[in-house]
Amino acid sequence: MNKFFTLIALFAIAFSAKAQQVTPVYEPYGKVSNEDLAMKACDFDKDANAEILIRKGDQYYDQNLNIIMDYHERIKIFNDEGKDKANIRIEYYSIDNYEYITGIQAETINMVDGKQEITKLDKKLIYKQTVDKYRSVITFTMPNVKAGSIIEYKYTFNTASAENIPTWYFQDNVPIRYGEYMTNIPEWFFFSTQTHMHSMYTKRTSTNGTGNITIDHSPISYTSAIEDRVLVNEPALRDEPYMSSRNDNLECVLFNLTSFRPPYGFVQNFSETWAKVGEKLSANEDFGGQFKRKLTNEDAIIEKAKALKTDDEKIAYLFKEVQNDMKWNEEDDWYTNDGTCKAWDSKTGNSTEINLILYHLLKKSGVKALPMVVSTRKHGKVNPVFSYVYQFNRAVVYIPVDSTKSYILDASSKYNMYNEIPYNLLNSSGLYVNSDLKDYELVFLNKQAPVRTSIFITADIKPDGKVNGTAQLSSYSYGRIDGIKRYKTDGEKKYIDYLRDDDNNLKIASLKMDNMDVDTLPLMQSINFNLDLAGSDENYIYFNPNLFTSLHKNPFLSDTRTTDIDFGYLDNLTLNGMYKVPAGYKIDALPKNVSMTTPDNGITFRRFIAEQDGTIAVRYTISYKKSIYFKENYADFHEFFKKMYEMLNEQIVLKKS
Repeated sequence: MNKFFTLIALFAIAFSAKAQQVTPVYEPYGKVSNEDLAMKACDFDKDANAEILIRKGDQYYDQNLNIIMDYHERIKIFNDEGKDKANIRIEYYSIDNYEYITGIQAETINMVDGKQEITKLDKKLIYKQTVDKYRSVITFTMPNVKAGSIIEYKYTFNTASAENIPTWYFQDNVPIRYGEYMTNIPEWFFFSTQTHMHSMYTKRTSTNGTGNITIDHSPISYTSAIEDRVLVNEPALRDEPYMSSRNDNLECVLFNLTSFRPPYGFVQNFSETWAKVGEKLSANEDFGGQFKRKLTNEDAIIEKAKALKTDDEKIAYLFKEVQNDMKWNEEDDWYTNDGTCKAWDSKTGNSTEINLILYHLLKKSGVKALPMVVSTRKHGKVNPVFSYVYQFNRAVVYIPVDSTKSYILDASSKYNMYNEIPYNLLNSSGLYVNSDLKDYELVFLNKQAPVRTSIFITADIKPDGKVNGTAQLSSYSYGRIDGIKRYKTDGEKKYIDYLRDDDNNLKIASLKMDNMDVDTLPLMQSINFNLDLAGSDENYIYFNPNLFTSLHKNPFLSDTRTTDIDFGYLDNLTLNGMYKVPAGYKIDALPKNVSMTTPDNGITFRRFIAEQDGTIAVRYTISYKKSIYFKENYADFHEFFKKMYEMLNEQIVLKKS
């Protein structure tokens, strides 16, 4: 009997708790509750500095069959760190009035003396700026914002298009309590959708609606497909070590028009292919129209390139010429803004202008080069299924050398090499454009060979607990690029601090850098160093031989992971060390030899340590056979890194004889 009543009581408690978890609902603009104003923290994401209480979009078509979207967002500010959410930025394609924003309303609500105080945004403080000839941006800062404020704004997004339904994001860098996107699409339009969701919709309904338009003074009625998608209590997407672009990981839904079937008309197929995208790029004045533009004083450069014997020599020469002469203005677009001629004359341009200049010079010099549009790592990976030019944000030069080798050239960075795919383009795709042969193809960009780093150390351990020695670091590929960039950008003093990896006991007496100007050779760094061995005393010397690897702090400390790990490329690190034991000391504790690998054989770690004739030989090798590790396997990955870093930081102990 007691067991029965206990079960009833437990059921009642569970039911009561469930009842208290009220599912959030939409609240219209201007209807802010006192409970939300009093809220101190997000109940499903405790560390959040702010919370989006409402993000709602209503998409529909107007009388001219143009896409319209009404947008409403309400945000709770918890602390001063969350106040940056009060800076609103709305970017859109303004060329030829293709998109425009109307009906902006915004207000800040605070609780003052138990009453709601509303501060409306002054329309004079709404600013419109030109980003480039294609895009504009509207910005404003919400007034009277403090910790505890609620801000909200709404506007109407208008387009002169029947096909570009805005992508909807159900996730942000702060949690979203209530997200809703309602689409209303007339029966004549057929869209394919792609969802990037790892959460189940809280609600998803499909209903039919009606509408009408007027064509040649004749009314035409239609039915429409209304789809309502709701997701509540979605935690923030926070940056994680070695994650790819936020755009790759945010929960969202995308739309692509496939066909239009008007009443009393022929079916129009809008399914884009990459070949069609390539054709449009060729015909675009701001892309294909730049290919043959003659540059000021180009003949001298071209003649010098033609005089070189091999294509590799021509490529290396022209790449360095453009890389050194041109300055990137920090702007990325798939199109040119001022054009290649103006960019060449001013020696400044966006990434596409710089690389189309390089393409033009290569082509004129007899190199079989092609322009290619790509997407940088920050912009996000190209989805091969969606043939859409706005997935790209940069142009580079593609040179197919043979069936197994090709070059991807990006001269907008001062530190790229002509014979390495730029790191920020890896593990995505590029579309090359061969206008002459009308050949357009998507190519996956990856680095197949492992990137090698080798370290060789020779040192003497002294009886007073100090180490004197030399180190030789050989860095290839992206390690070479990163080392040169750090050295030239930060200067030698800061670069030495980087090599020390914040170890105040490690002093670098001298540093010599070789091969900085030869792209085909590894970066060689010769180091003379002194190391104070902390914790050593009269009888014991404690020594960690893990030097100059930058592998002292495990980046994967979190027990959970929400995104895939993307290192970009395969990696192979080798450290060899020879350490002379001081006279009067013997080995007290030597770490065991170890060989371990992840369950999928993706990463292998080996440690070999031995002593012979008073010298300790140390060898570490870490080999990555994959560049991407899925979040579903993070538990094994996390455990492997935990053990590996424990072994990397394990000490050798010497005892006085």
